[in-house]
Amino acid sequence: MDKFVSYLSEFRDLVWGLPMIILLLGTHIYLTYKTGFIQRKVPLGIKLSITKDDGSVGDVSQFQALTTALASTIGTGNIIGVGTAVYLGGPGAVFWCWITGVFGIATKYAESLIGVKYRVQSKDGRMLGGAMYALERGLNMKKMAIAFALFAMVASFGIGCATQINAIAEVFDSNLAFIGIPRIYIGIFFGILTALIIIGGIKSIAKVCANLVPFMAIFYILGSIYILFLNYDYLIPALQAIISLAFAPGSVEGGLVGQGIIIAARFGIARGLFSNESGLGSAPLVASAAQTKNPVRQALVSATGTFWDTVVFCLITGIVIVSTVMKYPEVNMANFQNGGQMTTAAFNQIPLFGSFILIVALTTFAYSTILGWSYYGERCAEYLFGRKAILPYKLLYIAVLIFAPVLALDMVWTIADILNAFMAVPNLIAVLLLSSKIAEDTKFYIDNIDHHHKEEVPVLDK
Repeated sequence: MDKFVSYLSEFRDLVWGLPMIILLLGTHIYLTYKTGFIQRKVPLGIKLSITKDDGSVGDVSQFQALTTALASTIGTGNIIGVGTAVYLGGPGAVFWCWITGVFGIATKYAESLIGVKYRVQSKDGRMLGGAMYALERGLNMKKMAIAFALFAMVASFGIGCATQINAIAEVFDSNLAFIGIPRIYIGIFFGILTALIIIGGIKSIAKVCANLVPFMAIFYILGSIYILFLNYDYLIPALQAIISLAFAPGSVEGGLVGQGIIIAARFGIARGLFSNESGLGSAPLVASAAQTKNPVRQALVSATGTFWDTVVFCLITGIVIVSTVMKYPEVNMANFQNGGQMTTAAFNQIPLFGSFILIVALTTFAYSTILGWSYYGERCAEYLFGRKAILPYKLLYIAVLIFAPVLALDMVWTIADILNAFMAVPNLIAVLLLSSKIAEDTKFYIDNIDHHHKEEVPVLDK
């Protein structure tokens, strides 16, 4: 098994090498230019996210679509993922994770725009969209559309399911070992709970996420502020380490080691994509179900997801971990087998509430991701095999959820990284080839954001 994991790690390093870094960051920067630095419209997107579009076609409100997308993105990547990035790439990985988020706002905007623009309607009235419909309807690239849907469906079992429930089991093992809960029981409990929710489809999932996401976000921010207050003497040194070690190898107190720009960038960008999913093509799958007056309006709302996820949450987590490791030298990277263990140890150093903050935050973050990605995978399964595939997909998703807690964490994360890359490539091709149309729609709607586009959504014949 160790040899297999080693081969997987080598393959991950290959797919997440310099070419993928250039493709991803290059797309983020190019779309930032094509959209006229759409990041400046984040405040407008936040305002629109709590505004109801009465009379618009769609299955869920803009806020529900955003919170479902946030539920999927604000997961273990914001805690364990950032810790893994620091463990593998050094503190400098936090900087590259943050940079990926800032420029990734443009890509999240672009992919969501085409997701809504090329959406279709099922015979029973459900709105369906995403990169596969943009590839098929916008670019006439049916084979590429099938490839995206296939990779996304398979990826849902990894990034959306196995990594999340595995992380929950890991944090229970580390912090509640005295209770002695077998990992399989954790899988069974969350499997049953998930089945009860996803059986109701997107409306049921969206209602749960609309209530869960605001609670878990506020709780985690307040908890992190508490930790940063305790670590105030190390805040400036932590920020200095994050910036300086992003560009050069070196070391700082607390056993933190900078691995050099390529390694820091590779793991920072990989974890950034895992966390905010900008360029992955996942968020448009739910954005296309939103009630919205025009594609740009919903795209602006969707883009705020990357802002909250990476620009805010991942940065906070990175500073918390780096400052804590610097304050407590015993939390040395060399003393742990993976980033998850180091992250848990860092939080456990915080008096009174450290373990509690980690347990509640990671459990709610991970579980919300499980719910959101079940919908993503379902949409892709339906695109590939028709509506008859929905129930078998849900049953398989629940089965993976039950048994994934017993898998090795390193292997699960490595497979998730590989699947992310395979899923991202077709989506990035779509946004790049449709970038001129994205720019045209942006130019027309950005100053006419309340313009009600009379959408003629084609109805599927299957």
